[in-house]
Amino acid sequence: MEDVIPGDIALQLCQEIREENARKRFGAGKIQCKFCYKFGRDNPEKLCIFANEQNRGCSQVNKRYDKRYKK
Repeated sequence: MEDVIPGDIALQLCQEIREENARKRFGAGKIQCKFCYKFGRDNPEKLCIFANEQNRGCSQVNKRYDKRYKK
């Protein structure tokens, strides 16, 4: 079973990734962030990261969390 990502860390990672993707010209991650944020902007609980109980609804956040926090 994968670790639960704490909500505040998930939001922080999401913000970092969204800022990085905004600087890119093209990319699947950029498109994913654009649509996720477009639909969840007014309510952070609607963002992809909160799509399941473990806050692992976004592959980009999952990858960064695992790399940074799992040893």
